[in-house]
Amino acid sequence: MAVQEARQGGADPAAHEGGCTCGDCPHGAREGHRRAVAAFLVKRDEYATGQGLPAAVAHSASASRQWVSEELAQAAEAVAERGRAEGAAWLARLRQRTAVVVWAGVVVLLLVQALTAIGAGWTSARTAGLLSAVLVAGALTAASWFHRARGGALAPVIGEDNRLSTSRAVAGSWVLFLAFAVLVLVGRLAAASGHRERDALIDGLELARGAGVVTVLAVVCGIAVLVRRVVGLRVQGQRLQKVRAHRPRAADLLTDDSGRGSFADIQYVVINGVALAFAAVRLARRPDQLPDLPWGLAVVVLVSAGTYLAGKYAEGGRPVILSVVRAREAGDLDAPIRTGDDIEIRGTGFVPSGAQGADRLARMVVRVGAVNVHVPLVPVVGGFDNPTDDLLTVPVPAEVEPGRVDVQVVTAAGVETNRYTVDITE
Repeated sequence: MAVQEARQGGADPAAHEGGCTCGDCPHGAREGHRRAVAAFLVKRDEYATGQGLPAAVAHSASASRQWVSEELAQAAEAVAERGRAEGAAWLARLRQRTAVVVWAGVVVLLLVQALTAIGAGWTSARTAGLLSAVLVAGALTAASWFHRARGGALAPVIGEDNRLSTSRAVAGSWVLFLAFAVLVLVGRLAAASGHRERDALIDGLELARGAGVVTVLAVVCGIAVLVRRVVGLRVQGQRLQKVRAHRPRAADLLTDDSGRGSFADIQYVVINGVALAFAAVRLARRPDQLPDLPWGLAVVVLVSAGTYLAGKYAEGGRPVILSVVRAREAGDLDAPIRTGDDIEIRGTGFVPSGAQGADRLARMVVRVGAVNVHVPLVPVVGGFDNPTDDLLTVPVPAEVEPGRVDVQVVTAAGVETNRYTVDITE
């Protein structure tokens, strides 16, 4: 639909070309980004079928490939700029949306308490739970104002790569739940009239009664800190490639950087979600003490946390060049690599997760000796034939001196591969 609209030109394309960031404007940053993406897809598919090439370069395969690559790279950068503007506008609007969701949760809690109070009557525990929810919602709303440009209440769980962090989201959920549980006990303690009731509430905070939930809290918070450290060290050591996203998405909690479902993330979110639901029910049944999470369920959460951490250690890896050969077209004779020939660089990890966009692919560079060669974008209908994760095709520039030279790939994440030596003949 977006491609068809771009072909038809749309309605009034000159108005609001994506610079507007107001939330109600249909031609704001989101619309500008959508139109830019649609126009880029049309241009890519036209070039893939040989349309739109100027006559000056149409006679030369190498010249037309270079011209198409430059045009697509410039168009992709324009799309990326629109994407960044749309991401910033989306984050600014996210503060209001998260505040609405938080207070909607308070209203839902009020309705549930009102319905369950029919017949049983309204108790001090219900009042304490409602007041605790209001306090937590108020604190989140106030904190979101200070981070209004970074996603509001979700700012603490957005990672340095501008994606939602699974470990931070899980840890934040447990922190908010435990804070709510303690506030419920505080509210009941403030309303208690007898010393026996007060003593019973204070005993409800004993470690023996909440050892399971406290252990889970300590582990998930430790995992959140440790994962950030692990990822940072692996990125600095070039053992993990990270590409910044235009904006965070809810799917980030369950997927890797490329958008594929991640088993480690999914099981971590599911197991902790189940444990949180169980703890919430226990708190509703026994509002006079911390939710006593059974050790069996606590151990399941610990196993899930260990699996998630192991997955973070195992993901990624450095890009590697395995071989470099002369690219041969149909009918060509076998020959050594000469200046001006195309070479195929075969390996793995050339396109990191999240770098499948044309603006990221256009940043890839191959060092042939002392010369930096930008990897040309070769479009096909629906995508790109070059570069790919395991194969790059680049020309050997005329500035390369004959002899033994080193070939090295620099990915869009800035990570360098190993050096591979090839012989260039005259």
